[in-house]
This record gives sequence, structure tokens and C-alpha cells, in this order.
Amino acid sequence: MRMDKLTSRFQQALSDAQSLAVGRDNNFLEPAHLLSALLEQQGGSTAPLLSQAGVNVSTLRARVGQMLAGLPKVAGQ
Repeated sequence: MRMDKLTSRFQQALSDAQSLAVGRDNNFLEPAHLLSALLEQQGGSTAPLLSQAGVNVSTLRARVGQMLAGLPKVAGQ
């Protein structure tokens, strides 16, 4: 994937998703990390677009949080 072809907001979302995965001790970057980063992005368009489409964004955030909590974690050194 060529990062220079992505928008700056999406590049930031990918970076935030990677930080989220590392902070939660997950060994892989999963789509749930990216969705969480997109939903939490300040000034982003993901949450407003989903809301306009009729999605309950707060419920979606809660379910993504549950998905993230269920991901395997790296343990040990």
C-alpha cells in the first residue's frame, strides 16, 4: 500500500489504529482498530456519515470496544 496516495486523515487514522493495537498489546492491526480510530477521529467524517445513514454510533462504538476487548493479547517478553 502506498501511503502517499492516502489522505492525511486516513494516514492519521491508520497511525492511531496502530497505536491502539500496540497499547492494547494486540499482535495484529485488525479492522476493529481502524474502525475505532475512524469513529474517534476529531473532525472526521466517519461518525457523522454513519449517523446520517441511520447507524446508532454510540452502540457501534460499544460493540467495537467489545470486539477489541476480545482480541488476543501478546504476553511475556
